[in-house]
Amino acid sequence: MKTLKILKRLIKLSVFFLFLCMLAASGLYIYAKMSPKLEIKSANAFLMYDTEQELFFQGSGNQEWIALSDISPYMVNATISTEDKRFFDHYGFDLIRIAKAVYINITSRGKKEGASTISQQYARNLFLDFNKTWERKIKEMWVTIELESHYSKEEILEGYLNTINYGHGMYGIENASRFYFAKSARDLTLAEAAMLTGIPKSPNNYSPLTNYEIAKKRQVNILYMMYKNEYITKEEYEQSAQEELNLIGAKEKDTITSISYYQDAVMKELKSLNIPESYLETGGLKIYTNLDQNAQKILEESVNKNLTSENDLQTAAVMMDPTTGKVLATIGGKDYTKSQYNRAVSSYRQVGSTMKPLLYYAALENGFTSSTTFTSEATTFTFANNKTYSPQNYGNSYGDKPISLATAISYSDNIYAVKTHMFLGEETLVDISKRLGITSKLDQVPSLALGTASINMLEFASAYAAFANEGYKVTANFIQKVEDLKGNVLFERKYDKEGILNKNLTFILSNLLTTTYDADYIDYSYPTALSIAPKIKHTLALKSGTTDTDHWSIGYNKDIVTAVWCGYDDNQNLNTNEYKYSRNIWVDAMEGYLEGKEDSWYDMPNNVVGVLVNPITGKPATNQDKVKKILYYIRGSEPSATDTVFDEIYDYKNQESQE
Repeated sequence: MKTLKILKRLIKLSVFFLFLCMLAASGLYIYAKMSPKLEIKSANAFLMYDTEQELFFQGSGNQEWIALSDISPYMVNATISTEDKRFFDHYGFDLIRIAKAVYINITSRGKKEGASTISQQYARNLFLDFNKTWERKIKEMWVTIELESHYSKEEILEGYLNTINYGHGMYGIENASRFYFAKSARDLTLAEAAMLTGIPKSPNNYSPLTNYEIAKKRQVNILYMMYKNEYITKEEYEQSAQEELNLIGAKEKDTITSISYYQDAVMKELKSLNIPESYLETGGLKIYTNLDQNAQKILEESVNKNLTSENDLQTAAVMMDPTTGKVLATIGGKDYTKSQYNRAVSSYRQVGSTMKPLLYYAALENGFTSSTTFTSEATTFTFANNKTYSPQNYGNSYGDKPISLATAISYSDNIYAVKTHMFLGEETLVDISKRLGITSKLDQVPSLALGTASINMLEFASAYAAFANEGYKVTANFIQKVEDLKGNVLFERKYDKEGILNKNLTFILSNLLTTTYDADYIDYSYPTALSIAPKIKHTLALKSGTTDTDHWSIGYNKDIVTAVWCGYDDNQNLNTNEYKYSRNIWVDAMEGYLEGKEDSWYDMPNNVVGVLVNPITGKPATNQDKVKKILYYIRGSEPSATDTVFDEIYDYKNQESQE
């Protein structure tokens, strides 16, 4: 009897609780009905503008909005069958599906089953999905209720299909249909509709252009679900599963295909900004970016001209305004339709000898000059506990004689770099890197001077920008300003000038970096970038870097910084024939961008003097010297014929023999 009373009481409480829930839900829907109506055709409109304020991308909104009646019934039915088969029977939340998902996830002790309806997914599309907090989820639930209160199921489905992400920068079914199949969404076949329906779950994984076999399996599964849900016959299922698809994968108007990498980078940066949520109420965002479409086109053409699609060799590149850090153009890979991974923004690669300019700037700060010499010779460095390190020059090329800093840069002499690194102290290179804004992990080891650290391209280009702008710290950025559609400014970037380097020394270093393609430095070896010298029409600073798996070229003048990387995603070794690609992409991009412009080089500061010297020895030129070059020095540090060689002070050979 007592148990029966308890059971009756529990039933009454459950009924009462259910009644309260129904009452609360009814109240929410009534309140939502009375609230202002969301303008779903413009909500979440990502309008991106370039530096000329020309619209180059519209992520959603009414530009390519297509009516539900004009969308192929196959597409509509495939979407409902796959995403929300009880779409027309619920009020935004599928309680049966939620209960099933909870049960499966509890019994499997994981999160294998989702329960989002089309209405919920559409509500999520109306946000930029900046984070996944409970507050955000509650707001998404509220928007779902608002959608269900103000709009018919057909209107919600129409909005969903017009805003969902179908990959490759294609938002909305009409954009996607024209991109993948070169036809309007009204003309999609059953097989085509099933293929497109499979993409939004994971656009990177289910794109038929990048992972056809995986996408095909998902398409067949969707066709089978349509058959099981009685949208199609068994014969239609089998025929469509076997249908040959004619995939296009090209935009009709936009000829700069790599611009999608820039769009993705903008969206990634947008998510890091503190954007007020008023954009939701006013219908979307106008994003004023730093994209220079001319620079983007030149960079893309430079890649296409030099890098074929015959193998898996990849590339990444950035063109940056050195005074502000504005990213004018970026390439995240060889072909966006095949790989949306943005290597310029997201990857970290070994930088090789492009690390050396950072080391040599620190050396100039610590008393080195353009003429400071170390002996270029095979060297073994011995440390505590008899640990040794034996770096090698490329091709085992050594002068077996003292060479100047200018020559060491021209040849990218590894022995000179490690001697400098050890002379200054291993912490010095780490310190100057951090001052330049590099946050990647750097170990205080002898090999750091040779670029064994992995650094992100945007971070590294920003460090070089400080050399290019004569000493000011910058941070790479893609977005200048963000407004809502009513013109209210939600974000505007301010550029603060923080001086971190000495202008006299950046002038000296920039001139030293012109030696890398200067034929006057031919002696026992050759300047590292001599092969592209005929292409160089402007005065440019340049340093290349090579590891077993990576090749970089980074350089600049006052107007532009360009960084280019080539390598394989799986870190396979490069062969020597592949070293040429980054250099040629770099020079074609630089000279293409600077074509028709006057030489934009640096004025010599008052505290700097030029001296005619023998470039190899660094000593003042005499009548016996066949080659004479002007090198630059802080006033009072000019070389003399009697200057000592640093090796006479810090003699590694003697150190080894003593040990």
